[in-house]
Amino acid sequence: MRVLLLTVGTRAPRWVREGFADYARRLPRDWRLELEEVPAASRARADVAAARAREAAALRGRIPRGAWVVALDERGEPWDTRGLAERLARCAARGRPVAFLVGGPDGLDAGLLGEADARWSLSALTLPHALVRVVVAEQVYRAWTLLSGHPYHR
Repeated sequence: MRVLLLTVGTRAPRWVREGFADYARRLPRDWRLELEEVPAASRARADVAAARAREAAALRGRIPRGAWVVALDERGEPWDTRGLAERLARCAARGRPVAFLVGGPDGLDAGLLGEADARWSLSALTLPHALVRVVVAEQVYRAWTLLSGHPYHR
């Protein structure tokens, strides 16, 4: 199964890149966790809606055909790890890729949020966008361990 994390922003600190890579490496070959970054749009003119629209266009262009699209959004539904694992298992059974979308500093475009198959809220807390990469990677890994009976999830 291909799991793609599509993010706005290209300057993640080293510890974030290493954390994401560590969890991606732990997954078996049939579960590929990939990260694709798109640059944040310029906000020099203070037109936030236009910036979000440009970022949305860049993200849309990276979503694999037939993917189950999940927007990470503070107003989304909170899922526990078992719920995530069940959702990923359904996608894996159908051979459907998964695309998680992480917006830029002003979040995701309303149109893109509306097009997503699901909205997931990681926490009631406001998390830095870079940290979200590591949290999602760890949760994908944890979901796989749950599904495969690996002892990591206890």
